[in-house]
Amino acid sequence: MNANYAVAVSATTYVFRCLVREDIPYTAGVMRPLEVIAPQGLVVSAQPPAAMAAGNVETSQRITDVILRALFKAAPQLIPAASSGTMNNLTFGGWDRARSRAFAYYETIAGGMGASALSDGASATHTHMTNSWNTPVEAFEHLYPLRIRSYRIRSGSGGAGKHRGGDGIVREYEFLTSADVTILSDRRERGPYGLGGGKSGAPGRNSLLRGKRTIAISGKARFGTEPGDVLRIESPGGGGYGRPV
Repeated sequence: MNANYAVAVSATTYVFRCLVREDIPYTAGVMRPLEVIAPQGLVVSAQPPAAMAAGNVETSQRITDVILRALFKAAPQLIPAASSGTMNNLTFGGWDRARSRAFAYYETIAGGMGASALSDGASATHTHMTNSWNTPVEAFEHLYPLRIRSYRIRSGSGGAGKHRGGDGIVREYEFLTSADVTILSDRRERGPYGLGGGKSGAPGRNSLLRGKRTIAISGKARFGTEPGDVLRIESPGGGGYGRPV
């Protein structure tokens, strides 16, 4: 989970740029009013030989959540509740017997957006650092020995409030061959926070369906799959804003 200082500065700058009510170029001038204090050796300013696999993809999201919540009392009309807060990084690879070739794949999975003082949060969308494109099912199944069994909104996962948090996603992958899988995700124990009396969004959940068994997979895991296994990723919903009416 270590991040380097550059990640901490980038995430901090991102938050304050979002609060500027006009479209401004992303230059060094944006950083001029900011001072990021992160002494060397912290989880947000790790030094060699510390591993940093999740710093840019997961810890950057948490830095964003922390700064936004800290600013809520100062600018409640500008600060949204927490969004899904994870990129839901999924990687897998193996040997495709039907095509006689190796395969490897990586994607991030969208979740729910936090609600704000103005509106409900959007559902099934990439937020903050999770800014990658959706992978179309047709292209995915054409290139890889898997099927997408389900790709739908995770209804009810957004936090309740005067304005409701957006819902996350349910995405199910059926493996047609053996594969080595890695998941790097967060918000699996505690859901994204609500603000102003709004409720938290539902935490995410990872499961492996093997025959009649459902095996819980932790937020950060590496494991093997067998033909017929189904991996289910349920991404977190966004937090709600304001007390429910």
